[in-house]
Amino acid sequence: MGSLVAALASFLDAKSAGGCWSLRIDDIDPPREAPDAKIQILESLRTHGLHPDGVPIFQSKHAPAYETAIDTLRQSGLLFTCTCTRATLGPGGCCVRQCWLQPEKSSTAAVSLRIQIPADTVIEFNDLVMGPQRTALDAVQPNFIVKRRDGLYAYQLAAAVDDAAPTISHVIRGADLLESTPRQMFLRQMLGLPDPEFGHTPVLRHPDGSKLSKQTGAPALNNSKALDNIRAALNALGQPAPSSTCKSVGDAKAWALDHWDRNRIPTQ
Repeated sequence: MGSLVAALASFLDAKSAGGCWSLRIDDIDPPREAPDAKIQILESLRTHGLHPDGVPIFQSKHAPAYETAIDTLRQSGLLFTCTCTRATLGPGGCCVRQCWLQPEKSSTAAVSLRIQIPADTVIEFNDLVMGPQRTALDAVQPNFIVKRRDGLYAYQLAAAVDDAAPTISHVIRGADLLESTPRQMFLRQMLGLPDPEFGHTPVLRHPDGSKLSKQTGAPALNNSKALDNIRAALNALGQPAPSSTCKSVGDAKAWALDHWDRNRIPTQ
C-alpha cells in the first residue's frame, strides 16, 4: 500500500500537469529481488489504472552509463577503495578507518568503491512537498558507496545518473528517500548533470513508527480491492474523496486528476 501511495502521487502530479509518467524499475540488487517481483509490480499498477507512457525502464540495463560515471568521478580524486565490513563501519554506514589514506586496491579485490565528501559541502533545494531543505552533507554523510564490494552499482549512483535523463523534469517519491536526495545531487554536481525537481510524499507507517514495507511485515497489495485502495491512497495524500458516483478505478482516477492539489499533501 505504501508503494501505491507513492506511485499514485507521481502519476497524478505528472498527468495533471499535462506531462508523461515514466516508470523505472530499480532492479540493481538481484540478491534481494523477490521472484516475479517485476511482474507483480507491473500487474498491480495496471490493475489500479496506472499505465506508464512508454515501456518501463530497467536500471539493470544501464551498467555502461554507471561505469562511465565512475570513470568521471575518479578524475575528481574523491573516490577511494574501502576494505571495511559492516562490523567496522561507523554511523550511517560510513568508513571511519580512513581507507582513503591507503593505496587504491586492485579492481579485482573484494573492496567497495566510495566517494568522500569535501569539507563544508552544503546541499540545498526546495522540495515540492516538504519545502526548503538544507543538508551539511560532509557532516551527515562524510562518505558513501558508489559501487559495492560484490561488484553491483549502489543505488545512490544509479539514481543520480538516471534521474538526470533529459526526459525527466520531476521526481515524486516517498519521503523515506528524502535523505538520499542530497547525496544524489552531490553526485550530479560532480558529474556535471542537471537536477530534476523533487517532491517527497509521506510514507505509511505501522503504529510503532516503522515504515510499512515487506521487511516490516506489511501485507501485499490486494489487487481485488483496487477501487478501495485508490480511495485509501488518495486519503493518505490529503486529496478529496472521490464522489460516490465513482464506481470504477477509471472513474476514481479521472476524479483524482480533476481534483489533484499537490499543496494538500501532508508532510507527515
